[in-house]
Amino acid sequence: MTALHPRQPHWRAPLSILVWLVLQSMGAAASATDAAPSAELRQVADGVFVRPGQTGVLFEADNVANLGVVIGNRCVAVIDTGGSKSEGKALAAAIGKLTDVPVCFVINTHVHPDHLLGNEAFSTGQVRFIGHEKLPGAMAARGELYLRRAAEYSGGDAGVEMVAPEQTVRDEVQIDLGNRVLVVRAFATAHTDNDLTVLDEQTGTLFAGDLVFLEHLPVLDGSINGWLIEVGRLAARDFARVVPGHGPVEADWPEAAGPVIEYLEDLREATRAFIAMDGDLRSAQETITVSRPERWRLIEQYQKGNVAAAFAELEWED
Repeated sequence: MTALHPRQPHWRAPLSILVWLVLQSMGAAASATDAAPSAELRQVADGVFVRPGQTGVLFEADNVANLGVVIGNRCVAVIDTGGSKSEGKALAAAIGKLTDVPVCFVINTHVHPDHLLGNEAFSTGQVRFIGHEKLPGAMAARGELYLRRAAEYSGGDAGVEMVAPEQTVRDEVQIDLGNRVLVVRAFATAHTDNDLTVLDEQTGTLFAGDLVFLEHLPVLDGSINGWLIEVGRLAARDFARVVPGHGPVEADWPEAAGPVIEYLEDLREATRAFIAMDGDLRSAQETITVSRPERWRLIEQYQKGNVAAAFAELEWED
């Protein structure tokens, strides 16, 4: 296991090939408002804070994802930075009001823009950016599309630069914040192919990223089988609390894993049954509905994309 300490500046990844699946399912948004996002940090444990996200469609609303802040004696770690440069600036300002300890690390839990388009606000020489080993490639593939969508919904040039990690994680690393250790763990393909979690060992707080959704319908951009495997493994572990990528800022564990697991299992079962009847994708998207819909919001915006992703994976099963 590798231990990380603050050091030299990050590098920036190039932008290239466009991908469409996730943003197509997210594209039903209205224009963003001109008001700058604000950031209110809520304490969930000693030295552990969350900027709560609201349940909303990407680019339609500010402050969509839950963002984390962990304060050590020497360093602050930020876990995800929000969906715009202004969100990142608001988060940085809120941290500055909370502590004089400098931000040394920014950890992105995955590639989706509501979690990393605020990176530039922390782009100084003392901050080290950390992500999954596959995150730079995912950012390069999607960056131009993300920035174009951000500009469209901001009414012009969003002024965002993609900031990729200089330190990538293949398995697990430890980050020393000064008498406080964070364990950053990389996962196989699940919600995406570049998911990370961050565990504050001192308080037993796990930042689960989008491996865990509550209230916001889960978004499948990786592997439905892989996601079920990985969240199932997490459910077998003990944490004092879990901060999901979306939903209430702290949740009991493993109870918080239940809704995601049940949604994915139901989606997999329904998709397999439809494929067994030689159904086509378009019909599947119109037919396969969300079980337990009372648990979820944004069903209309995301369900068809989830069915498409599940169908593409499961139709080739033996």
